[in-house]
Amino acid sequence: MGQVTWWRGGIIYQVYPRSLMDSNNDGVGDLQGIISKLDYIASLNVDAIWISPFFKSPMKDFGYDISDYLAIDPMFGSMEDFDVLIAKAHKLNIKIIIDQVLSHTSDQHAWFEESRQSRDNPKADWYVWADPKDDGSAPNNWLAIFGGCAWEWEPRRQQYYLHNFLKSQPDLNFHCDELRQAVLDNVEFWLKKGVDGFRLDAITFCYHDEQLRDNPAKPKDQRQGRGFSEDNPYAYQYHYYNNTRPQTVGFIEDLRALINRYPGAVTLGEVSSEDSLATMAEYTQGDDRLHMAYSFELLTDDFSPAYIRQTVEELEASIGDGWPCWAIGNHDVQRVASRWGKGISDPNLVKMLNAMLFSLRGSICSYQGEELGLEEATIEYEQLQDPFGIAFWPMFKGRDGCRTPMPWSSNSINAGFSDNKPWLPVPQSHINKAVDIQEQDNQSTLNSFRHFLAWRKNHSVLINGDIEFIDSDAAVLAFVRQEGTSKMLALFNFTDKPAQFVLHGKELGKVYEDHGLLSGTLSDGKVTLAPFASFYAQVN
Repeated sequence: MGQVTWWRGGIIYQVYPRSLMDSNNDGVGDLQGIISKLDYIASLNVDAIWISPFFKSPMKDFGYDISDYLAIDPMFGSMEDFDVLIAKAHKLNIKIIIDQVLSHTSDQHAWFEESRQSRDNPKADWYVWADPKDDGSAPNNWLAIFGGCAWEWEPRRQQYYLHNFLKSQPDLNFHCDELRQAVLDNVEFWLKKGVDGFRLDAITFCYHDEQLRDNPAKPKDQRQGRGFSEDNPYAYQYHYYNNTRPQTVGFIEDLRALINRYPGAVTLGEVSSEDSLATMAEYTQGDDRLHMAYSFELLTDDFSPAYIRQTVEELEASIGDGWPCWAIGNHDVQRVASRWGKGISDPNLVKMLNAMLFSLRGSICSYQGEELGLEEATIEYEQLQDPFGIAFWPMFKGRDGCRTPMPWSSNSINAGFSDNKPWLPVPQSHINKAVDIQEQDNQSTLNSFRHFLAWRKNHSVLINGDIEFIDSDAAVLAFVRQEGTSKMLALFNFTDKPAQFVLHGKELGKVYEDHGLLSGTLSDGKVTLAPFASFYAQVN
């Protein structure tokens, strides 16, 4: 059987289930809510849905702390609901990718409840346990992402356990053969249910250094980036020993061997490491590793053609036959309309950013609400739900601002998301961009999103072609996609002023004007781009 490659160049729409649609009016989105919006999602012309965790969980980290990998949390519905969701999505030719949080569990998981009881029970080695130092302090200097020491004392074992995130999220011990097999068995459960793939959360955190060596200090001038600032001491270390250990590749190969028994199923790894681009390349090269991976490189505050070119070129130079997945927004970062827009209200900016993202070589993740151009919501301290934001307020306000409910109807209570008080408020600025309003406007961000992705499907070079960047004015990102003899030039004006581009030594053919975006004009070999324009043309 030939390799199924629907995912190469595919558009993956991320659904945050708490916030898409509430079907039972308890204020929280659910699986039936997703089912009710599948026709809408299909209308976006995407290829797949990635659904953030809906498994049984105490919700200390909103589903990324799983207490039962094989059960649906009642908050989201039932296994029967999930079966209906898969069946309807497949009828609409939409693939279903689900989150797998493999590096850690909730402290309420049955595995941990057993492991913490003693040092000699059947699951004693399924988590990362370590003795204290002679003075009773933690085994080493490792820090948790959510603040403070990465070790928590367990009096029943008289040992510390490792948690790279919240203390209620103990890390699994992938050095244990039985644990690794149990994890693979859980993954296979969902493959048998018919899912089309897995987004692998925090995949770089699966292994730890068995010698428990201290992480070295990071110089002050290198502490920015990857979502961490000096407000968080996590940025003060190189995380060489609690992240991206060499054994991770071996587990990825075991996982891929399992996935290969289910043709068409794919793996998408979330990569967070000291050199994320190098790790993306390592984790996706060859046919025995991840199908694709994405990192936080385009989820930063940086916003310039030069930065995007540098990031993509650096990956392209090292990835070989590996495959990237690009994202400019998700449930963990400030919405791109605010993060990169920085107060600009022109809807053509978000249209251009979406088109730029969809034109890169690789697969694409697009977060719910990006098709509406939603900006970051303002959340008051009293309304915060995110433990990250609560811990670091007011220097860091957490992730709630990008997780607010989807605005469906401008004339309905809570924008049509729920008849009850939603778990996070719906800001008026989002109601003004509700789906029902944008449906009526052919030039809206929503309809531009749909139109462009329909147009993209008719141009294979944008899905399968190689990419080569071209020198340009600082305002313009310029590259050529090439598939066989077919070449397409793509230009993007990142500014609110007209910009010009000259393609030296090459002749342009047909200029595409049917993609539905603000574009530019070609005259005497020079392209004049409108503010926030996207320009496409054949290269002869």
